[in-house]
Amino acid sequence: MALDQTRLAVLIDADNARSRLVSEILEELAKYGTPTVRRAYGDWGSPHLKTWRELLNSHAIQPIQQVAYTKGKNATDSALIIDAMDLLYAGNVDAFAIVSSDSDFTRLATRLRESGKTVYGLGEQKTPEAFQKACDRFVFLELLGEAEGPMTSGIAVPVTTSALPDLRKILESAVNGASGEDRWAQLSTVGSIISKTHPSFDPRLYGYAKLVELAEAQTFLDVERPKVGQPRVRLRSARPRKKP
Repeated sequence: MALDQTRLAVLIDADNARSRLVSEILEELAKYGTPTVRRAYGDWGSPHLKTWRELLNSHAIQPIQQVAYTKGKNATDSALIIDAMDLLYAGNVDAFAIVSSDSDFTRLATRLRESGKTVYGLGEQKTPEAFQKACDRFVFLELLGEAEGPMTSGIAVPVTTSALPDLRKILESAVNGASGEDRWAQLSTVGSIISKTHPSFDPRLYGYAKLVELAEAQTFLDVERPKVGQPRVRLRSARPRKKP
């Protein structure tokens, strides 16, 4: 199914997400499908959701009221999970986007994927790794403008870049897994492998808008961009030896 035809349910944990990024969040999700369901969950009488209340109508987001009857119990999470399962069984959406940095949604993401649905997660870099890996793809909100980090190639890089997984190890492993007998690998296949093993991987984390730009900047990779067809990549160590 084409991306623009994918029906996407966007479920926002308003208690756990910052309202000032709502435009950027919806713009990011438009890359993966059409948000046919847009819901935000919280106790809308609470003062700390005031900025969210001011943005709901302008972004066609439906507020789902959930009063916290018991102090210390996250009723918002429960309401979001119940709605997600209702949407799953109704069969009206193809994918889910969960906007939260809360690990409580780890099992929900796993359950939705078990039912054949694609799950996108959006949260801050502090999001527990378990929730990140439970999603098909996880996008750090810092990449959408939250962080005030250094600029590289016009992309805002989070201040915790040093804590990212080893880029060379990730790329070399994916290229080896995708390469053919000639040692070349289609870059799109490399990207697919990386997404499956590292859901939160994003070229923007390293200062590049696209994977091909990131690959071209690596001294251990050769990249070809043919006039016809997709870019391909290989390890420089796999270059054929020159004949004497």
